Amino acid sequence: MLRRNFLKTSSLAGVTLSVAAASSCNLLPSAKNKNEGTSDDNFVLNEVTIDTLQQKMKSGEYTSAQVTQLYLDRIAAIDKDGPKLNAVIEVNKDAMNMAAAMDKERKNGKVRGPLHGIPVLIKDNINTGDNMHTTAGSLALADNFAPQDAFIVHRLRKAGAVILGKTNLSEWANFRSTRSASGWSSRGGQTKGPYILDRNPSGSSAGSGSAVAANLCTVAIGTETDGSVVSPSSVNGIVGIKPTIGLLSRAGIIPISATQDTAGPMARTVKDAAILLGALAGIDTADSYTLTSKGKAETDYTKFLDASGLQGKRLGIEKTALKGNEEMEALLKTAIDTLKSKGAEIIEIELSKELKAAGKAEFTVLLYEFKDGLNKYLSKTNSKTKSLQDVISFNKKNAAKAMPFFKQEILDQAQAKGGLDSKEYTDALKISHKGTRTIVDDLLKQHKLDAIIGPTNGFAICIDLVNGDYDNGFSFSSPPAMAGYPHITVPMGAWNELPMGLSFFGPAYSEPELIKLAYAYEQASKKRRAPKFKADLL
Repeated sequence: MLRRNFLKTSSLAGVTLSVAAASSCNLLPSAKNKNEGTSDDNFVLNEVTIDTLQQKMKSGEYTSAQVTQLYLDRIAAIDKDGPKLNAVIEVNKDAMNMAAAMDKERKNGKVRGPLHGIPVLIKDNINTGDNMHTTAGSLALADNFAPQDAFIVHRLRKAGAVILGKTNLSEWANFRSTRSASGWSSRGGQTKGPYILDRNPSGSSAGSGSAVAANLCTVAIGTETDGSVVSPSSVNGIVGIKPTIGLLSRAGIIPISATQDTAGPMARTVKDAAILLGALAGIDTADSYTLTSKGKAETDYTKFLDASGLQGKRLGIEKTALKGNEEMEALLKTAIDTLKSKGAEIIEIELSKELKAAGKAEFTVLLYEFKDGLNKYLSKTNSKTKSLQDVISFNKKNAAKAMPFFKQEILDQAQAKGGLDSKEYTDALKISHKGTRTIVDDLLKQHKLDAIIGPTNGFAICIDLVNGDYDNGFSFSSPPAMAGYPHITVPMGAWNELPMGLSFFGPAYSEPELIKLAYAYEQASKKRRAPKFKADLL
């Protein structure tokens, strides 16, 4: 959950960038070291793709065990000892054994698919039935070892992926306080952005975004309620896919919202994200929402990768993104020119006014669904913490460690709500979820659009543990999040080493079309750049 989104009175805000966002932060001490502020990063797997790793493992140049060890060494050097990104909250003690098992299968002539032997990091709110914790970054769940894998983790293992470890996140997926700092958790501390280290990597999938950008893994999995995949993907210069609600099972994932939660791939290329999406998708009887994906889900989304995919397409551009901060404008203008050069037609539309009521209703929906979903999840764990009230009580008793910078007023608000049969909840749901779908569907139909586009969000803000996150000027995540529709972000460029993504979203189960559009733009623009680990903006 991207905290600043649900605090807005509108889903799309204006695009005036605050002065603080354009200056050096200097809010966290940062000692220079050999990995900071230089481009002399000669890691042998830098920017490597899944296809390249498969070729190298097929030829015998590398084994999965060697690749896994290289990433584990990279995590130690970059994440822990070097710039100290703090992106990985826990490495998997079984990772090398998993890699060795995949190498043995390959040697015996069995390759399960494109993810065979590929190291993947997953967010620490996703269950793994192994020796790793599942905590949502909270000390209240420090004793939580899941009895079994989440459905998508089971799918990962079946595909032959190596689970490298878990990533840090905004605690409780950024659904704890109105003045939290994205990427901070009481269990994992503060994650940094790899481009400029005193910048916030956004959240709540902060660790996944930072890790992929910094080449600590091949690909990663994040989760999103509203912005938590696409926002950290945008500010970390990577590709993120927030799928249609129902394409991926949520069973075994610590919840916020039954109507908006989903996991999603985070990668350096559209192709790698598409590969991961195909491996994760599937019907799960433990999540009834996945039944809607029957006949709509694909096992291979790479077949939709088409460099000519923009030809003849009609794309709606959110009007409010066309004026405001000049650096954002410049990146967007260049992106629009690229889209047009590849045959797309751009039509100006406006979502912001239409969605004001929906934006207000969203937070109410999330409060109710968080209480209901979390209580159900915790009641089935091995943790001593069995309810939302237990979490609140734990944090109060251990305030010095659990709440040193901000409190838990959102948890308190959720606890005060009733059940899902409440009229306040059902009324808010009609406005937030069904109302947004109607508005988006009508716009798509009215203008005969193939997708809606816009900047994913503003530039990365400063890390501020005192005051929490502040508005970075723009957010495009709420309309598809509230509607439950798919959303893809692709690197659009950078200003002063601060990346920004271009968003594509469309109706339910339009992933094939969005992947086609995103891939065509990516291939035409080539804006992905590896980070230089600069200490600050100046």
